[in-house]
Amino acid sequence: MKIATYNVNGINARLPVLLRWLTETAPDVVCLQELKAPQEKFPQQAIRDAGYSAIWKGQKSWNGVAILGRGIELAETRSMLPGDDQDEQSRYIETIVNGISVGCLYLPNGNPVPGPKFDYKLRWFDRLITYAASLLETHTPTILAGDFNVIPTNLDASQPERWVQDALARPESRAAYDKLLELGWIDSLRKLSPTQSIYTYWDYYGYAYQRNTGLRIDHMLVNSELSEQVLEAGVDRHVRGWEKTSDHAPTWIKLSRQFTNPVG
Repeated sequence: MKIATYNVNGINARLPVLLRWLTETAPDVVCLQELKAPQEKFPQQAIRDAGYSAIWKGQKSWNGVAILGRGIELAETRSMLPGDDQDEQSRYIETIVNGISVGCLYLPNGNPVPGPKFDYKLRWFDRLITYAASLLETHTPTILAGDFNVIPTNLDASQPERWVQDALARPESRAAYDKLLELGWIDSLRKLSPTQSIYTYWDYYGYAYQRNTGLRIDHMLVNSELSEQVLEAGVDRHVRGWEKTSDHAPTWIKLSRQFTNPVG
């Protein structure tokens, strides 16, 4: 069973790229972020024609998250992160697939620092930590996948000195990410590749992709009930090199459990 996460940076603008990648790799479950489309503008029919059902929470011009399932119908179990009923930003959605709870998230960027956007990032992170702790108590195999907008360590940036004052690498952001790991969440890519430089994002400027000046900010955290089933983890880096592509590349894990797909 293959689960992937991908910040598409505008689902309608990048739809040909997304469909090409789905056809090429056929992941079973896909978490998407930064749809940049209102609810009614999600390309549901094109996704369905590609063999996937979808649940999504859109937002005009900004944010937006979705989960795709190959050949299965998905049921939404949560459409926002608990802890702030007044939060109108579309940043979290959740479902259950094959007995696995799948949470798709798009954590706030937080720049500029200091400022209200960084304050919102930290408040959102606090809510995530609280909810993530409650998920661990269920002992249900669970994954939290998405664009966390956090560079966990200097190993996760090709030029870490450039990001010292950025919200993605601020000590507060890293401490919040570390708190998730201290609770018992496992960074699946880093577990399998503890010393390797892995990037999931390359800026559009300065030939970042060509020079491989990247960041690892897209993460797939699993609980202990799922961790032992993770066989492989990787990044489809080549997708970042396609025409009119996102500045992120799809990130994925493969599990030992079979994917129950009624259409094969």
